[in-house]
Amino acid sequence: MQININTDKTIERHQGLDDHVESVVNAAIGRFGEHITRVEVHLSDENSQKSADGGNRCMLEARVTGYQPIAVSDHAATLHMAISGAADKLKRAIDSALGRLHDKQLHRTPTLADETLDEVNE
Repeated sequence: MQININTDKTIERHQGLDDHVESVVNAAIGRFGEHITRVEVHLSDENSQKSADGGNRCMLEARVTGYQPIAVSDHAATLHMAISGAADKLKRAIDSALGRLHDKQLHRTPTLADETLDEVNE
């Protein structure tokens, strides 16, 4: 699973921030790693001021194999809180999406091709 981190001009990007983002994202969705090809991370400070009014934003977009991209975002007083909040939301969204995809595969109606394949395998 590849993690790409993007920041706006108001966020100073450094190795410590990259490491933090990667560890939080991996902790939240690492168990889905075989289903995810890439996660795009977008960090921004929407009001460009260091205030506690929730101006820090983290948007996460996961590319899940066999499913549409899943995107979530979170606003918080600090960047670290926004990253954690978005990672939790992404974990729930992926769990839900993969559950629906799995249910669809289990409960799909057999087709003529499936029956023909079963006859060949016997």
